[in-house]
This record gives sequence, C-alpha cells and structure tokens, in this order.
Amino acid sequence: MNEFYIPFGPQHPALIEPVHIKLKVDGEKIVDSELVLGYNHKGIEKSFENRWWAKGMYLSERVCGICGHYHTSCFAQGVENLLDLEIPERAKYIRVIIGEIERIHSHMLALGIVAYELGLDTLFHYIFRDRELAMETQELLTGNRVHFVMNVIGGVRKDIETKYFNLVEKNMERLDNRLHEYLKIFKTDTAIRKRITHIGYLSRRKAKELTPVGPNIRASGIKYDVRESGYLVYDNLGFKAVTGEGGDVLERCVVRIKECLESVRLIEDALVKIPKGEISKSVPLLLKIPEGRETVSRVEAPRGELIYYLKSAGDKPYRVKIRTPTYQTFTIINEILRGYEIPDVPVIIASLDPCLSCTDRLTIVDLNTERERVVSGDDIRRRETL
Repeated sequence: MNEFYIPFGPQHPALIEPVHIKLKVDGEKIVDSELVLGYNHKGIEKSFENRWWAKGMYLSERVCGICGHYHTSCFAQGVENLLDLEIPERAKYIRVIIGEIERIHSHMLALGIVAYELGLDTLFHYIFRDRELAMETQELLTGNRVHFVMNVIGGVRKDIETKYFNLVEKNMERLDNRLHEYLKIFKTDTAIRKRITHIGYLSRRKAKELTPVGPNIRASGIKYDVRESGYLVYDNLGFKAVTGEGGDVLERCVVRIKECLESVRLIEDALVKIPKGEISKSVPLLLKIPEGRETVSRVEAPRGELIYYLKSAGDKPYRVKIRTPTYQTFTIINEILRGYEIPDVPVIIASLDPCLSCTDRLTIVDLNTERERVVSGDDIRRRETL
C-alpha cells in the first residue's frame, strides 16, 4: 500500500464555508479521514453574557444566516421556559409557518448544491429558481428574505394578515408541483442514480451508534424528529416525520424533498387552522429572571435537533450553550467517506448539508505547547489562562 494524506479544504469549491478534512488515501481510495474545525472565531456564546435577554434574540438570529428563525425560536422558547410563560396560540402558528418556509428554502439550497456538485448545472438553476418562491413568501410575511427578526420573547412581533393567505397558498401549490417533479427526477434519472446510489452509505446500525440528527439520521431509517414531541402546534397539525432506508447520498436528497412536501402541507394546514387573537404577551424589555435558574430548549431546525442551554444571571444570561445539528452530524464524516474515492468527497459532504457558521465558533490554542486544548467557561472568566 502507498498511503498518503491530501487536504480537502478549508477553502474548496464544493463549500462556501471553511471546513478542513485530512484524507488518508491509497491511490484514489479513501482509507481514513480526520475533521479539523476551528476557522470561524465568533465567540458568540460569550457575547450572550454581555447582553440583556431581549438583545440576545438578535444575537441568536445571527448564529446562522439560513436557519436564523429556528435559533431565535429555540432561544425565545428557552427564555419563556425560564419565565414559565405560555405564548398565545396564534403566535405558535406563526412561528411554525415561518419556520417551515425557512425549512423549505434551506432544504432546496442543499438540493441545489448537490446538483451543482454532480455537474448538473441546469437542475441546480431550476431548484434555485423555485427556491425563490419560498424566499419571496418569507419577504412577503416578514419584510426580509434572510434575517426575519420575527420572534420576540413572549410571541412574535408581526401578524400574518389574512389578505396574504391566498398568495401564500398559491406559492405553496406551485412549490408542491415542482417538488414532486424533483422527487421524480432524483428517483428515476439514470445518471443521478448511478452517481449517488450506494455512495456515502450510513447503515441504520451505524446511525444509531454515531447519532447524527435531522435528515441524515432519518435517511438511514431512524425516526427521530423533535417535532414529534408536539412543541408549538405540531401535534395539532398532524405532523408525520419522514424516513428512508437507503442511507446514502440519494436517500438523503429524497428525504429532504419529502420533508419539503410535508412542510408545504403543514403551512397550508396552519393557514386554515390558525386562530384569531393576540400575537404576543407583554414582557418587560429589561426583564429579570431569578439567578441560577436554568433550562434546555429544543427545536427541529432544517438540519436536525437544535439545543440551547440557558442559565440566568438576573437581567442577562450567565451561560448560553448552543448544540447545533451539524456539530452532531460531523460524527459520521469518517464512516461515510471511508472506502469511497476522492471524487466522491464533494457530493458526500454536500449531501450532509453542513453549516459551519452554526457549528464552528471558537478554537483556543495554548501558545506554550502549541497544541489545542479545551478551555472551560470558568477559565475564560478568570482570564488568567488566556
């Protein structure tokens, strides 16, 4: 054997964000791999501790540009848990509607990137063209295409006017038709099937052992979706989690398309069932929460289970810890790369729909040893280790 290492990233045409994977190869075959994080130094968790609870809402939305609504939903839900505050029913429906539209645009972005990595530029442009329907709907309802600032502690800042319902329904109907077309293409196109079937395979047993989240675990046949717990109003909408059995790149794409179809159904159902009433509870701008009170908040973001751990220091958080879906999904990188070839790497990584902005927030290097080490929150507060 003639094994050697080659780098994938941190700057690579396959990914806009920086991720570095050391590939150990024998010829074209991947023998082993090592993921190296640490290229985005935002220190965003520490920044929460210097902001009022209300200002933390704006900060949480900027953890990610694609799933910002889910970050604010998770943070707001955590603060509301600390306050023992139940938000109005109409606000719950609005959070679901905006969130599911965001899920559609996130999944279609991922599908477009997979098409691009396959060299199918026409399919890429068609998917991104139809993704605009979701983006335009978001702008119609919130005033923005990316960061909506829709959530506030206690509910939402803006109502959905009845006059927009018909337009939203028309956009969802058009998306439904197009998504069915893409589902047919991915399932039947000979070139696509030959290229990504049995590539990047993750068995059900390995998925259970390594515990990725989101479409990446559901594509391997494991039914795990936070929405099944019935938070917000998902139980009222009859939500059904989508699973697959293939566990490969193709199956992950198919699961995302089917999830988009389920999101379309949820949005249409929510528009029919949304009750009248207030959209937020009155919460002081400078609210105070008893010191030491803590909670864990979970939502199902487009890439999977998103977790916020919050602990109060009174008028500000003492600690905000974010466990993003991509961080958990990176546990399977070596498993789905090993045994495949170098040209397979871009499409395998793209099929995971990784988000480095969410995941890769801080790396601290000990200059005395020139080796990375773990630094605790207490170390940072004492400052003597920095």
